[in-house]
Amino acid sequence: MELSIADIMESIPHRYPFLLVDKMINVVPGETATGVKNVTINEPFFPGHFPQKPVMPGVLILEAMAQTAGVLAVQFLGDGARGKVMYFMGIDGAKFRRPVVPGDVLHMKVSKTRGGGAVWKFDAEAYVNDELVAQAKLTAMLGAE
Repeated sequence: MELSIADIMESIPHRYPFLLVDKMINVVPGETATGVKNVTINEPFFPGHFPQKPVMPGVLILEAMAQTAGVLAVQFLGDGARGKVMYFMGIDGAKFRRPVVPGDVLHMKVSKTRGGGAVWKFDAEAYVNDELVAQAKLTAMLGAE
């Protein structure tokens, strides 16, 4: 199953410049998904990170993985969860393997390790050209609002 940018925007409240997932592929509802982010020189963070050598900030790679996980959870939970905020509760074992730069296509692979209600846990990995660039274990909670 695939989700378009419109599907993603129906699922989570993030918007430009902070929506960091362009589409989702290989979605197995409530279990696994891959978010795709086309990294371009036009990203609003590149002028300051860094002007002579643009690098996507690691915290934004984590955020892109978390947004992918949030969409996966909200899609599984259905209409009552759409547009609600998934709040980070924990980020464990975050590792960054190589810089992500303009022109890269970032694939964020998330797998649910616990979830189905308010609290979810995910294993998350980010790849560029099948090369692991970042990984973390994420814990998030669906907000009540």
